[in-house]
Amino acid sequence: MGEKVAAGRFDLSDRQRYRDKLRQCLTGLERLLAEKRFDRPRNLMGLEIELNLAGADGMPKMLNGQVLERIASRDFQTELAMFNLEVNIPPHRLGGRVFDRLAEELRTSLAYADRKAGEVDAGIVMIGILPTLDRDDLVSSNLSDVDRYTLLNDQIVAARGEEFTLDIEGVEHLSCTSKSIAPEAACTSVQLHLQVTPDRFSDVWNAAQAVAAAQIAVGANSPFLFGRELWRESRPPLFQQSTDTRPPELQAQGVRPRTWFGERWVTSAYDLFEENLRYYPALLPICDDEDPLKVLDQGGTPSLAELVLHNGTIYRWNRPVYGIADGVPHLRVENRVLPAGPTVIDVIANAAFFYGVVRALAEESRPVWARLPFEAAAANFDAACKDGIDARFTWPRRGRYSGTTQVDAVSLIRDELLPLAEAGLDAWGVEPADRDLYLGVIEERCRRRVNGASWQAATFHKALDAGLSRDDALAATTRRYRELMHKGDPVHTWPVGVPEPVSPD
Repeated sequence: MGEKVAAGRFDLSDRQRYRDKLRQCLTGLERLLAEKRFDRPRNLMGLEIELNLAGADGMPKMLNGQVLERIASRDFQTELAMFNLEVNIPPHRLGGRVFDRLAEELRTSLAYADRKAGEVDAGIVMIGILPTLDRDDLVSSNLSDVDRYTLLNDQIVAARGEEFTLDIEGVEHLSCTSKSIAPEAACTSVQLHLQVTPDRFSDVWNAAQAVAAAQIAVGANSPFLFGRELWRESRPPLFQQSTDTRPPELQAQGVRPRTWFGERWVTSAYDLFEENLRYYPALLPICDDEDPLKVLDQGGTPSLAELVLHNGTIYRWNRPVYGIADGVPHLRVENRVLPAGPTVIDVIANAAFFYGVVRALAEESRPVWARLPFEAAAANFDAACKDGIDARFTWPRRGRYSGTTQVDAVSLIRDELLPLAEAGLDAWGVEPADRDLYLGVIEERCRRRVNGASWQAATFHKALDAGLSRDDALAATTRRYRELMHKGDPVHTWPVGVPEPVSPD
């Protein structure tokens, strides 16, 4: 949803015209695929991180407009709510010391943004869900002052026709309602992009779906919402419920949510774009003047604007992306599974694990998706969100044996996925020093059974045990998290608890 959208009303003819344009776009995509018009392999990756603004007290600050004005960089953009920002790192070629370069760029960008935020008494916090957010923070009046967010909110609210229900049963139970999609803004994530050729797309997407649960298990960082301790990674249920256009009756009929894991392995990128048209009515039926088939007939490259806009309103955890660079179309897999944070080295370690393991799995002669039912992959994803690093998964048996077995997430990652990630990074041409440093972070998280979510929960409970109220414990946890985040050591090394206040002499 990065497109600039002008606010306005839609009449009855707009949706039919938009549907017709979507079909033309889909035909155009089919032709582009058949004519092999897509970019050659370039091993390109990209990275986006959503961020929170908080004050020295750990509470959210609704100041993204002022902070962005001070940052004055196109690398930083608005996000859904006024306490959100997003930083975009330009594409890099996978190979060499790419992860060290990414880490250095990120550190520089975040330090600069934090200094600029400090000018209005705010700071950057890179975390899945800010623990100090309150229901009063997540209301429509705190949405960013950008037409596309207002319009998207209005359309989702109208499609639903009633308040949104948030009901998450975790360590504790959260049940409340919202009049807008603002609670979605609590979810801040890392988005990893990988450019792929059409022939490779389905293998890479299927591999990404298969390992999404493992990504969450080691990377969970969102255990709190509205003062409640919920799932170790509470973003997925929150995101689904806060954007759910389906009233209960449509849910009971099995209508698909707009935020979803999916329901099958695919054989082409076309499968996913076609599903988008078949299952999801338009939220933003804004038509472009381009005739995509005429552009193709003339030898040009169509923007497929309606297809791209529609795709941006369907929140798959691994999303297909159509783009154009230097006049040449390309496809990307956008991995949207991971929460932001805790530190730059943790974010880059999560990225290295993803790019390595997906490369290796996509090239296996007996691919995991041929041996793992899709329903099991979806159940693994839910288990990882609920239990984080302590989750158990269903996974294909190793060797010549057929069928599946139950395995601890930590054992699966250490014994099977990390060696695959190592081989995958070697295949990308990543230097061993980069490979070993960042995959070593993942291995240490597994060895110590620590990730951002477990640290947050342990620190919160230690603060409670020391006599702090719930609100004070959450604020103290957030302040300590921010301090350690900026210090930059990986989360598995963080001491649990908040420092004792120093008494004046």
